[in-house]
Amino acid sequence: MAPIFTGSKFGFGRSAEAAASSGSFSATGGVVSDYEVSGTYYRAHIFTSTGTFDVTGGSANVDYLVVAGGGGGGTQDVGGGGGAGGFLTSTGYSVSSGPYTVTVGAGGVGGRPSGPVNGDGFDGEDSNFFPTPVSYPSPTYLRAFGGGGGGSGNQSVGGPTPSTYNAARPGGSGGGGGWGGGAPGPGTPGQGNAGGSGNGGPGGSQSGGGGGGAGGPGGTNPFPNTTGGAGGSGSPSVYAFGPTNPVTYAGGGGGGGDGTGGSGGSSVGGAGGNVNVTEGAGHAVVSTGSGGGGAGGGLPSAGRGGNGSSGIVVVRYQIASLTAAAKATGGAISYYGGKTIHTFTSTGTFTAPTSFNESVEYVVIGGGGSGGKGYNADYGASGAGAGAYRTNTVTLNNSGGGSPLVCPVSIGAGGAAAPGPNNTQMDGNPGTQTTLNFPTSITSPGGGRGSYPTTTGGRANGPGGSGGGASGRNPGVAGSPATGAPFPGTIGATPTSGWGHPGGPSAPAANNAGGGGGGAGGNGGPTGPGAGNGGPGGVGIQLPATFRNPASTVGAPGPSSPPVSGADTSGKYYVAGGGGGFGYTTTGSAGAGGGGAGGSATVGPTYGIGGNGVENTGSGGGAGGADGSTGYASGAGGSGIVLIAYPS
Repeated sequence: MAPIFTGSKFGFGRSAEAAASSGSFSATGGVVSDYEVSGTYYRAHIFTSTGTFDVTGGSANVDYLVVAGGGGGGTQDVGGGGGAGGFLTSTGYSVSSGPYTVTVGAGGVGGRPSGPVNGDGFDGEDSNFFPTPVSYPSPTYLRAFGGGGGGSGNQSVGGPTPSTYNAARPGGSGGGGGWGGGAPGPGTPGQGNAGGSGNGGPGGSQSGGGGGGAGGPGGTNPFPNTTGGAGGSGSPSVYAFGPTNPVTYAGGGGGGGDGTGGSGGSSVGGAGGNVNVTEGAGHAVVSTGSGGGGAGGGLPSAGRGGNGSSGIVVVRYQIASLTAAAKATGGAISYYGGKTIHTFTSTGTFTAPTSFNESVEYVVIGGGGSGGKGYNADYGASGAGAGAYRTNTVTLNNSGGGSPLVCPVSIGAGGAAAPGPNNTQMDGNPGTQTTLNFPTSITSPGGGRGSYPTTTGGRANGPGGSGGGASGRNPGVAGSPATGAPFPGTIGATPTSGWGHPGGPSAPAANNAGGGGGGAGGNGGPTGPGAGNGGPGGVGIQLPATFRNPASTVGAPGPSSPPVSGADTSGKYYVAGGGGGFGYTTTGSAGAGGGGAGGSATVGPTYGIGGNGVENTGSGGGAGGADGSTGYASGAGGSGIVLIAYPS
């Protein structure tokens, strides 16, 4: 186990002497956010997906926040809430020239009836921040542990004694126990807290325990209460956006109830499910490392646990001054090329004062879908489509307004992965739409999900901004359609439907390979050539030049020699790529821009786990594979993003 560093519990930072640098300090990576704290200026680098914090000059003492992925909620009648990811924050961490690896842990998928470990939620993944290379273990290696999955009631086991019910999982914070006296999962000292216990027995009056949070343990409601335990509270930090906009992270998921679900911790954990509501368990708020809600009672064959959310890593340090004064508020604010840029990686508000009258350029991208998964002989699941990509320039004039213009921003979540390993074939999940109310609503739909094959043939079941691919097996079928318009080959303003493309078809033969999901820049690829080759995901799009700040890593890697007008050769800033289809001989590659690569049943011990779409790119997830008797998890879709720029 790596050394654990805790530091300040709440991360409100220090006074003006914090994060002092020596020499001419400079760094790149993540989403850049500049702000003032009582005459002291800070720059934060915000990582919502795995990347590199690269110190390009000088040295400094930085402040850090490392939050792991939250656990998924349990199911199998009444499940416990998922535990939050581990929460680490401190000051005075010394960095010097060179790269620092940043790993952002994914959230755990909520439990599924008849799934692995009898419906327990899946654990969240660890988040890390450390120099590259590193000698492990090392005092410079910072690791936050993923949240524990919520326990399941698993009433199919039968019997009234607590020993017949599954205990919750340990983690950064532990999951809540399932009904019937399920034991809570313990938390990691210095990172989080334990979940709450489940209660009750056969005959009703049951509830699941809440998942633990960074700020407190999960709740327990004693028998015969039918309300699920509340998720443990999260912990706030100002490191990303400053003291005027603190963000709460790492709340626990609420426990499911045989009546009413428990509340999610600090409104960032997912709420527990209510009785007889198939999809009642809530998902955690994106990029907060919070736990998903436990499933409610009454539907042992259908209720699902909520998904935990991915974590986050923030690194901040002092700078001499701000380049300019922002004319509006909201999101992460940075300055590049004479423009002020507001970046929204999670839901928030853009607020323009009464003096605001500017030409505003925007990008709005929906969340990507997740890939499908097969099992046994039905291998050929397809990749998912990207969220629609929409951009334009408008005049936003509030100079005659009597009050500030408040523009809500809603960031679409990526589709949750189809979980595994288990013996169930599944379609993926669609991405959700992203909306910028400016004040006219500007909406980009989410990407279409990938599909699973059947013994009677391939199928396509994933329309969206870009469509999901078609699954394999004879006869071949066309991929799912897109609501977006085809990319004309020149980066610039889009139609109101945005850019998007259909998913790739499957071959008209029993080749057990799925098509790739569509991307904003091109169609999903077909299967083949040759039997068993999965289709590649459709290519993504490079962001407009306004948003290609070299200090930032908004987007994902892509082509360095793109055959389109308006793109550069940096190989960076790509978004909205499609996910690759599964092939039992050769996997489908990811679409440029961060779509997940489809898994391959013939490679390595994982037998084809689909790759995730990169968060805040709207990219589609890759298809999951199989090893002949078991299906493995597909890739989750990447969440969407909103970018807004105007003259400084």
